Amino acid sequence: MEHLFAPWRMAYIAGADKQEGCIFCDFPAEQNDEKRLILVRKEQVFVMFNAFPYNPGHLMVAPYRHVAGYEDLTEEELLEMHVTAQKCIRLIKSLMKPQGFNLGVNIGKTAGAGFAGHVHLHLVPRWDGDTNFMPVTAGVRVLPESLEETYGKFKKAWEDHE
Repeated sequence: MEHLFAPWRMAYIAGADKQEGCIFCDFPAEQNDEKRLILVRKEQVFVMFNAFPYNPGHLMVAPYRHVAGYEDLTEEELLEMHVTAQKCIRLIKSLMKPQGFNLGVNIGKTAGAGFAGHVHLHLVPRWDGDTNFMPVTAGVRVLPESLEETYGKFKKAWEDHE
């Protein structure tokens, strides 16, 4: 019998890695983009990897301004968020060759927002067959590469295409 280990999952399940405050405010303010997996900074928004991804390449686009509601975004924030998401999709397609994407905004805790006070857009690349028995029966997601490795590839590719 083979064993798959996902040690980061227990920290997530137990809440040990639960960030106090708001990651979308605190992480950009730290100015430590590699540690915080911030891929790119634009004028109104920034892009960072989800530390507990659904799939490899799971990115989030968020405004710098702490705002809870999608309807409360300025036109400039909204436009830059979606233009940046479009660039991210192109980047993910070129690097990872997914067959599809899920894009979503979870507004409020009831809708699944981990940080309900700060609206953000999720970009999740999808591949045929990426929904399998592992998450259902074992509570484990199989990610074939570390976040740091994926971050490095994306960072270089983003800079090469800017």
